[in-house]
Amino acid sequence: MNKANIKGKWALVTGASRGIGRQVSLGLADYGCNVVLHSRNLANTSALAEELRAKGVEVRQVHAELSDPAQVEAMLSSLLSEGPAIDILYNNAAIQIGYHPDWVKTPMDDLRKSFEVNVTALVRICFALIPGMVERGWGRIVNVTSGVKDQPEMTGYAVSKAAVDKFVLDTAPHLKDKGVLMNLMDPGWLRTDLGGPNAPGSVESVVPGALVPVLIDDGTVAVLFHAQDWAGKEI
Repeated sequence: MNKANIKGKWALVTGASRGIGRQVSLGLADYGCNVVLHSRNLANTSALAEELRAKGVEVRQVHAELSDPAQVEAMLSSLLSEGPAIDILYNNAAIQIGYHPDWVKTPMDDLRKSFEVNVTALVRICFALIPGMVERGWGRIVNVTSGVKDQPEMTGYAVSKAAVDKFVLDTAPHLKDKGVLMNLMDPGWLRTDLGGPNAPGSVESVVPGALVPVLIDDGTVAVLFHAQDWAGKEI
C-alpha cells in the first residue's frame, strides 16, 4: 500500500480518552501526526496528551458532550476560529444504551439518545470540517461503524450505525475528486467499555488496521475497512 505522509498534519479524534480512540491517537502520533483529543472533560485526556507529546507531536485538547448540540457547536467554533486546521477527522465516539431482551419494549428515548451522539453529532462535525479540507485539497474522514447484526436487543445502537453507513455511502463519492477520502471502519468486537469484558479481541488489536483508511492514498472512498484484517500485520 502506498501510504500518505501524515507527518505534521492535524487529526481530530473523538472519544480519545480510552479504548479505540486512545489507540488510534497513539497510532497517529507514531506517524508524526499532531492530534486534537476530544473527550467529555479535558481531564480525561490529560495523561494521553503528555504521552503523545513525548512522541514529538503537538497536541490540543477539546471537550464536548456530544449529546448536547450547544457543546458540539462551541467545540467546533473554537476549532474553526482558533485552529488548528483539521486534516484528518476520526469520528470514533459513540454510545450503546441498554440491552433489552424484550426488545419490542425498547424505550424510544434510547433511539433518540443514540442518534444524537452516533449520528447527529458525527454529521455536524463532518459538515463543519469538510469545507476546510476541500479548500486545502486534502483530507481523510474515518467514521467508525459496527458489524453488529441480528440483535434487536441493541436496536438504538445498531440502527444509528446503519445511518452512519448510509451517510458515508451517499456523501463520500462527492468528495473524492476534491482530495477528501471518507470511509468506514469496523474495529471488530473488542474488550472496551462499549464492547464489554467478554469480547474476543484486545483493544490494542485495532491498530494498525484502524489507520489504513487514514493512510490510503489511492482515491478509495465509501469502503468499509475491517481493522481486524490487519491484526498482527504491518501496513
